[in-house]
Amino acid sequence: MSLRVEEVKDDKKRLKAFVDLPFCLYKNDPLWVPPLKSEVASFFTGKHPFCEHSEIAAFVAIEGKEILGRVAAIVDKNFMAYHQKPVGYFGFFESVNSKEIAIALFERVEDYLRKKGIKEIIGPMNPSTNYECGLLVEGFSTPPYIMMPHNPPFYQELLETVGFKKAKDLLANLLIGDGSLPERLERIASRIKSKIPEAKIREVDPKNIQKEIREFLAIYNEAWAQNWGFVPMSEKEASYFAKVLKSILVPSLALFAEYKGESAGFILALPNYNHVLKVLKGRLTPWGILRALWVKTRIKEMRIPLFGIRPKYRLKGIDTLLYLEIFKRGWQLGYRRAELSWILEDNHLMQKAIESLGGRPYKRYRIYWKEI
Repeated sequence: MSLRVEEVKDDKKRLKAFVDLPFCLYKNDPLWVPPLKSEVASFFTGKHPFCEHSEIAAFVAIEGKEILGRVAAIVDKNFMAYHQKPVGYFGFFESVNSKEIAIALFERVEDYLRKKGIKEIIGPMNPSTNYECGLLVEGFSTPPYIMMPHNPPFYQELLETVGFKKAKDLLANLLIGDGSLPERLERIASRIKSKIPEAKIREVDPKNIQKEIREFLAIYNEAWAQNWGFVPMSEKEASYFAKVLKSILVPSLALFAEYKGESAGFILALPNYNHVLKVLKGRLTPWGILRALWVKTRIKEMRIPLFGIRPKYRLKGIDTLLYLEIFKRGWQLGYRRAELSWILEDNHLMQKAIESLGGRPYKRYRIYWKEI
């Protein structure tokens, strides 16, 4: 049977097949965590605020009547404006172990992006560094934490066969708690507090969420501005993100650092709700929600996806205060493991700080690059 690649466009049946494909490919993988189908689909129906500054084209590889692979070509206008470079993304890649299918899918992606004036492509971005991104290349023996990707090892060979090369690696660190923190860090924190008594840590205020979103956004777009692959997050995206997280946000694990009354930093820890997504199986059904409520009470893990200090407040020790506070609170709430992810492989200062807390890198994700 001949292989063909088709663009999804406005075909609801094809979009459903695009979204459903991983549920077929990973049906025998106990580590895979099914995403909510409605959330994935929102990027391709224009319902997600990311679509307001981007173009996304979805493609599926078909042999006979069977869909065997998928990928998306993404033009993020905010990224190109920020970096002043004609760079596009690929994302949402899934496939059976076939070089022929990978080649056919990426030929369509590259053709689509070239017609948009794109000269380089990076990925996987699902759909940017503000969301899930990277290809798992080390650490296949454990399941992913919330909002982190998972894929089979052969994906690396497929992408490299197509001509992709490593652009940057992202590290996920695991910290196993025992209720204590290194005495040295406690002493350091005590000295910091006495040296800068103006530094305060406070919880996010759910009653003033729009104000808090603006505070977070100001910190985020300053603190991450120089990071590789960074793209500013819009206020609508931040509001959407907050709305999605509303049901799982623990206010005592969303902390602002203030210095002389001004927001200086932010840290967020989320319960590892991948345990809940496992039982939901991609859909919010009444029975699934009941099972999820039971699983929710048994979660003992958390992930720290967001942490940043405004540049003018760095090297004051505020980062140490935030780290220590979030881990103390996490332990008090019953969390016994924490994933700190992701960290750029060349962010040695942050990696060293994590290791001083007892963390260790245990998963590696890769962003690929190719000139087209």
